Amino acid sequence: MRESFGNDFKRFFFRGLAAMLPPLLTLMIIVYVLKFVDQNIGSYVNVWAQWVVVQVLSLGRGEPMTFQGSDALWTYLKAEIWEPWHLNWLSFLLAFVLIYIFGRFMASIMGRAFLRMVERTIFRMPVVKQIYPSVKQVTDFLLAERKMEFSRVVAVEYPRKGIWSVGLVTNDGMRAIQDGIGDDLVTVFVPSSPTPVTGYTITIRRKETIDLPVSIDDALRFTVSGGVIMPSGQTLSEVEVQQIRRGLLPLARQDKESTA
Repeated sequence: MRESFGNDFKRFFFRGLAAMLPPLLTLMIIVYVLKFVDQNIGSYVNVWAQWVVVQVLSLGRGEPMTFQGSDALWTYLKAEIWEPWHLNWLSFLLAFVLIYIFGRFMASIMGRAFLRMVERTIFRMPVVKQIYPSVKQVTDFLLAERKMEFSRVVAVEYPRKGIWSVGLVTNDGMRAIQDGIGDDLVTVFVPSSPTPVTGYTITIRRKETIDLPVSIDDALRFTVSGGVIMPSGQTLSEVEVQQIRRGLLPLARQDKESTA
C-alpha cells in the first residue's frame, strides 16, 4: 500500500534533516569560534597593530605620535595600505598566536598558580560559581589535552539488578574500598543519554562485569543515540530474537555454554 504524500514527505524530510544537520552544526560551531576570537581578541590586536604601524611610520618625523596627532597619517595608511591589503587578517592570525602564548603560560608553574587563584575568586562569587563548573566541565572534555581514558567497554547491572547498562572502565577500584570489601574491584563510568559528557562513576566487582567486544566510539554512539545505533556485529537476527522469546538460546550461545 502506497504511503500518503504527508507521511512520505515527513519521512524523507527528517532523513534529509538528519543528514544535513551534523555538518551544518559543525560548521556553525567553527564559524562561531572564529568570530568569537576575531571580535573579542582580534579586534583589540588590530588596534594595537595599527598603533605600532603608525609609530613606525612616524619615526621619521622626529618623535612618536599618538592617534590624536596622526589622524592624517592614519587616514592615509588605512585607505591606501590597511584596507586594500586586508591587513585585518594579520590581527586575526596574531590573535591565535597570542592564544598559543597564553596556553604556554598556563602550562607553566606560574600559570597554574594564577589559574588556581582566579578559580578560587570565581568560586566565591554568587551565581557565577554555579555556572562556571559546568562550563569548565564541558570545555575540559572537548579541549583538554588529557582526555578521560577508557580501557574497555563492559556491561554492568546498574542502577539495579536486572537492568544492564553499557559502561567504560576507567581504572581499578580505590584501595580503601578494595581493602574494606576484600575483593577485586574496577571503576566504571556509565555515560548518560544523549550527552555522554555527564554520567555516573561506580565501583563494582570485576567478576560482575561483562567485557563487550565493542569499541569505545561505538559504545559512545550507542549511548548518544539512545540505543538506536547498534555497535557493529551486535544486532540480533530475527531467528535469534524468536529463539530468545521462546526461551531458547541462539545456537552460538548454546555451543559456548556446552563447551564451558
